[in-house]
Amino acid sequence: MAYSGLSDFIADLERHQQLHRIKTFIDPVLEIAEIADRVTKNGGKALLFENNGTAFPFLINAFGSDKRMAMALSRNNIEEIGQEILNLFNSLTLPRLNLSGKLSLLPSLARLSQFMPARMRGQGICQHVKYSDPDLGILPVLKCWPYDGGRFITLPIVHTKNPDTGSTNAGMYRMQILSRDRAAMHWQRHKTGASHFEEWKKTGRRMPVTVTLGGDPVYTYAATAPLPENFDEYFLAGFLRKKRVKLVKCITNDLFIPNDADFVIEGYVDPSEEFVTEGPFGDHTGFYSLKDLYPVFHVTCITHSEKAVYPATIVGIPPQEDAWLTKATEKIFFYPLKLTLQPEIEDLHMPPAGVAHNLAIVKIKKTYPGQGMKVLSSLLGAGQMMFTKYLVVVSGNVDIRDYRSLVKNAFENTDFRTDVFFSNGPLDILDHSSERQSFGGKLGIDGTEKMNEELIRTQDRRQGKTFRAADLAGFFSKKLSIPVSAINIMPESMPVMIMALNQAEDPQIVAESRNRLSEGELTGDFRVIIAVDHSVDVYDLFTVVWQVLGNTDPHRDIVHISDTTLYIDGTIKAFRPGGFPRKWPNVVCSSEETIKVIDQKWESLGIGTFIPSPSLKNLRLVHEGNDELIIGIARE
Repeated sequence: MAYSGLSDFIADLERHQQLHRIKTFIDPVLEIAEIADRVTKNGGKALLFENNGTAFPFLINAFGSDKRMAMALSRNNIEEIGQEILNLFNSLTLPRLNLSGKLSLLPSLARLSQFMPARMRGQGICQHVKYSDPDLGILPVLKCWPYDGGRFITLPIVHTKNPDTGSTNAGMYRMQILSRDRAAMHWQRHKTGASHFEEWKKTGRRMPVTVTLGGDPVYTYAATAPLPENFDEYFLAGFLRKKRVKLVKCITNDLFIPNDADFVIEGYVDPSEEFVTEGPFGDHTGFYSLKDLYPVFHVTCITHSEKAVYPATIVGIPPQEDAWLTKATEKIFFYPLKLTLQPEIEDLHMPPAGVAHNLAIVKIKKTYPGQGMKVLSSLLGAGQMMFTKYLVVVSGNVDIRDYRSLVKNAFENTDFRTDVFFSNGPLDILDHSSERQSFGGKLGIDGTEKMNEELIRTQDRRQGKTFRAADLAGFFSKKLSIPVSAINIMPESMPVMIMALNQAEDPQIVAESRNRLSEGELTGDFRVIIAVDHSVDVYDLFTVVWQVLGNTDPHRDIVHISDTTLYIDGTIKAFRPGGFPRKWPNVVCSSEETIKVIDQKWESLGIGTFIPSPSLKNLRLVHEGNDELIIGIARE
């Protein structure tokens, strides 16, 4: 069903027992985020905070399950959307040899036209209450993490238009509150909002911008979807919910926004105005994105519906609520990717530990030699996948969401001499591991089943030795003179060793371990040797993968120490001799003070069994640096 505002969605969540109301006072500064972090990571319900110090209820974790994500998209399950796109594409592209065949397309085209957004006259539901003297302080805006630069609106749908073409965009860019009528607008250089800003700069005029919050939850998803530029997000929303989106004109500018939005924040950005400092912000990477300069958004008017609900989300160490948005994108955009670019693709997966852009797994139906490399080369430049840092392609009878089976399959079919390639290209601007912002190394792995033409000779396999971690620790210490804090040896089918090294005590330890291992020790016994910081639990594989993906530039940090063995340096680079040319951000965690406050309030929340803070496990990852946010010393 299509929803008219968040209150309508909330009523449906309650009918399906997917919502928990919290009547105890909870402060939007740090406390709501700490509760949401506990609930989201443990598969809990959507939360409605009714007592938050403002006049508006506060909704969070609305997308944090398969069921709620499907409900938000007005479907029984997300898979049916992909199948519907496939059926539609097939009906539109089948050859039509005669007039009657061509005329048979008209019903499909007519149905599509019903989903195009329509402009209304008059006042919208979202404009029932108007504040001509706007004050952002009326909203229960979050401060999520202790070292955030302030309060941030985390689910804004930012509406802009190109001044020359008139094409519109509805994107999601976080906003930091600066004052009662000013906010910093965090649109990154690769985003359409930033592109529109550059065009407005040429005109010498103010850029109209309007931000909406809430409405049908499908609007929020559409604003995050990886659509081609100039593709209308509200057409996607109408297609998903099977009902066109009605738009109304803003009061103080000429932009159009959904009639049933919960909140509307109208304003402008002046391209001639100096940028302001925005951040830090505990981001979806699990690290703080540090201070940077962004445009100022000036608020000219705030309106809202009579039953307005304020929506928000938190991001931080994965998995968080955004993992379900990513999962929906996998299902919905798999078929367009397959149909328009790579017909051999059978499945696509972006694991939560890869925070969407660090790792993508693709399964193909392989029919000729070199096909895996062909798919790798194509996808690394395709739309939003250009930000992917690690891309793995596999084939055959393997479930790419069964990680042990996936890794085993990839090892069996990958020769590190011929089946991996390194390149450089654009990265997400939040990637902190590259030495140049938003540009760095990438790794493609062809883990497909190999045909005769692709084999150069039988690859050397493990020599069948078995090791105990304690024995290897002694080997490193006594023979290689490398003190290892901990070692995890993976099962025989996954010839991987993970070792923890303490760079704080010896900044040379990573380089020394790599160089000494390259002399031949253990390279016949392990295909991959991974180094992580001593603070990382080598037996917590999710954390190991998240840290390695976030802390590596593949071109710089992955080396062949033999024909059959890769050494991966997944440690913090700020500790290396000479430092790092950029500031290295710290890990996002709640403070011990906030954790104690929520521990004491837990029983009054009525959520049920006590859930300890996820930050208790992750606090060990927080490093002491020059300040609370920056690890190590950056070269000037």
